[in-house]
Amino acid sequence: MKKYLVLLCIISGTNVFAQLPEDALRYSWYPQNGTARVLAIGGAMGSLGGDITATFVNPAGLGFYKTGDAVISPGFFLNKVKADYFNNRTVENKNAFGFGPSGFVMGAPAAFKTNRSYAFSIAVTQAANFNNVIHYKALNHLTSFSEQFAEEFAKSGYSIDQVLDVNSPLPYTSAPALYSFLIDTVTIGNVLKVKAAPEYILDAGQALQQEMFKTTSGGVYEVALGGAVNLKEKWLFGGSVGIPLINYKSNTTFKESDTSTNTNNFFNAYEYNDNFTTQGVGINIKLGAIYRPQEYFRLGLAVHTPSFMWLTDKRTTTLNTQLENPVKGFSATSTDFTNNQPGNSKYTQSSTWKAILSASYVFREIENVKKQRAFITADIEYLNHNGSKFRSDNPEVTLGEKAYYKDLNEAVKDEYKGALNFRVGGELKFNTIMGRLGFAYYSSPYQDATLKASHMLLSGGLGYRNQGFFIDLTYIHNITKDINFPYRLQDRDFSFASIKQQQGNIAATVGWKF
Repeated sequence: MKKYLVLLCIISGTNVFAQLPEDALRYSWYPQNGTARVLAIGGAMGSLGGDITATFVNPAGLGFYKTGDAVISPGFFLNKVKADYFNNRTVENKNAFGFGPSGFVMGAPAAFKTNRSYAFSIAVTQAANFNNVIHYKALNHLTSFSEQFAEEFAKSGYSIDQVLDVNSPLPYTSAPALYSFLIDTVTIGNVLKVKAAPEYILDAGQALQQEMFKTTSGGVYEVALGGAVNLKEKWLFGGSVGIPLINYKSNTTFKESDTSTNTNNFFNAYEYNDNFTTQGVGINIKLGAIYRPQEYFRLGLAVHTPSFMWLTDKRTTTLNTQLENPVKGFSATSTDFTNNQPGNSKYTQSSTWKAILSASYVFREIENVKKQRAFITADIEYLNHNGSKFRSDNPEVTLGEKAYYKDLNEAVKDEYKGALNFRVGGELKFNTIMGRLGFAYYSSPYQDATLKASHMLLSGGLGYRNQGFFIDLTYIHNITKDINFPYRLQDRDFSFASIKQQQGNIAATVGWKF
């Protein structure tokens, strides 16, 4: 496993700058959401149009509307997460509610003698669902979670008194570790070094029992206004302005314990807990076009700008250490070093841009949609996962902040890459009943080919439309492969857990035409 850049926390008062490269991926690598109809066809609707989901994918598709729609799209997620860490597997389950595009679309027939029609939408969706749980447990005889604290303190240039000050520069990591004697300075060969207590176990050839348990919740909820123009049923152009609302919460507990029977090796166990939240708001723009060279054939192109987000992080940590020889316990919390206040960081983040190329073939494509019998549709999507940027949102930016965010942005470029995603689906219509199938594949965002990651979605559903009322029901099975780093070290190789998530999504959409 190659070594990664270790980013140190920088603090001024209670302002902590502790973003990680994973924060960039959080807002780019997730499957596209949609109504139950769109999810049933794999999410491939960039050129199809005629659905409120177009507001968030290709707004030009709104131009097919000649009437109004009111839509609501509830959903329910069934999560099963398997984690493999040092050849040991654990399984956890966590279910959650969600929702797809809901709102209103207002369209009208072409004005007299102009062959031009317009449509507008106001919609809200849950773009990303963060409700999840990751748990793994195994024996590790190579490295310790605590070594990252020892590395951080050794490279920081701070003294013990500075780190343990009430305004500590390292209040979430090294300060609690020093205070609880999880790490300490020792003289080895007349050289003063920083050593973590669990390293004595590893030095003796013994293994550490490691356990990580992380729960996350929240999501990205986007409100959008869209509009489109339809020119002679040949060219359609559209755009939308989206306002993403970000709410992310995580609680991470990491434990290590001595697996030997030796009671004189200085270390018994510790438990580290990290409570973290991110909240904020952003803005983005989506532009698109659809061209119909023939009545039955549609081509689409859409471009999404990055979401420019104003975010605030809040964080508190606690650490409980049990030592041996002598047997004694120590506890510390980050608020001991931040004037009893939770740490916070205000910063801006721009996410990735996206481009979608799509095509659809509609059988018996005519203006009267009641006589359309079937369609097939496909999207190819490109995202530059390494394009996310972080910047300080403080009025006065220190040299330390500038260096920190520069290193963070370089780490994002080094770890991630641009990736292609594919979606395909189709529908067969039987008068008022429709059957649908779909498939989607989201490729790995990681530069390192040894890090296996993907989303693969299989979907199917039914729809009913009659006298202005419609209802759709879909099941989507999402097989996700990913990796999770329990910690990162700069001076030593470290490992990761392989994650396989089986997620079932039951999605429904109910709507009325007016």
